[in-house]
Amino acid sequence: MTKSHTIDTTLAILLGVLILIGVVVFSSASMGLLSRDGANYSTVLVKQGILELVGLGLLFLISMRVPYRLWGRYSTHLFVLSLLATVLVFVPHIGVTLKGGTRWINLGFGTIQPAEFLKLGTVLFLAAYYTKIKASSVSTLLRGFLPFVGLLGVIALVMLKQPDTGTFLVIVCAATGVFIAAGGRWLHLGVLGLICLGGLFVLAETRPYVKDRIETYLHPKQDMLGTSYQLHQSLIAVGSGQLMGRGFGQSVQKFNYLPEPIGDSIFSVLSEDFGFIGSSLLVLLLSFFALRGLRVSDRVPDSFGRLVGVGIVILIVSQSFINIGALTGVIPLTGVPLVFVSQGGTALVMAFIEAGILLSISKYTQRT
Repeated sequence: MTKSHTIDTTLAILLGVLILIGVVVFSSASMGLLSRDGANYSTVLVKQGILELVGLGLLFLISMRVPYRLWGRYSTHLFVLSLLATVLVFVPHIGVTLKGGTRWINLGFGTIQPAEFLKLGTVLFLAAYYTKIKASSVSTLLRGFLPFVGLLGVIALVMLKQPDTGTFLVIVCAATGVFIAAGGRWLHLGVLGLICLGGLFVLAETRPYVKDRIETYLHPKQDMLGTSYQLHQSLIAVGSGQLMGRGFGQSVQKFNYLPEPIGDSIFSVLSEDFGFIGSSLLVLLLSFFALRGLRVSDRVPDSFGRLVGVGIVILIVSQSFINIGALTGVIPLTGVPLVFVSQGGTALVMAFIEAGILLSISKYTQRT
């Protein structure tokens, strides 16, 4: 396999700019903690800074030293371990329940969200599986589509039990991208879409929170102090930014109005601070990152690297656009963080690891 020995410079610059934007926006959003009981502005910034440094270190180590094909060798082990870790959240005294969700594991000194490992584990496993079978087999029902649906079915049982619909949606997006890139049939994908619609109907009937989010999406002006509160406050923040924004740190909605201003709602803070121009810049950068990442993946000489690259790009970009879409009312509200921007933790560190793998893949591309 031909190696260029250098990472793709354009891709690295785009990642660097996205990370820098994340640092700036998080610093502004964190100011809202000053007016909230029990919240310490400096402590949150220090923790985020440490996580950023750890993430950057892992990104550099993986992109420079770890051959991406090594992930394929242990893909099954990584997927099984990440799935088992995600199941551990249901074990008493190990799993942690917060805000109606059981999604974290208590390590004693802190918590981790194992579903973040499962996102990458799913991409690696599918990429390795579709690389091992013949390309013509991917388009078949028995060897291509049914294993794909079966895998998503197992993941759905675990993720929807937590419940964590947002993360499951991100996994579905990335897994679907890998399936199509490997040669899966669009007809099969249409069948999967019908299955998902049926599943959504069942969830809406059996899970009140899902039905509430759909109702909020369809009727955003109803119950503005209840189920529509977050969307209503988010739209106020986005609209208040107008064209140029109020300026760095000048967002008003982050003070006692926006739920989780440093978490899921951080895009609203960005929009209020930097306006339509600032928020559009982020969307454009994510779009350029997606295009460059897919182009890099397409130039990898082996199937595994190509499929992993596609999966990672979709993981990062789909989660970001799901977050943005939810806060602007384009799609129903889902609780996923904005990659490289929202408050750190497992999600932030894993985003850096995923970016490191993508940069590692770029070292083997056929350049023109």
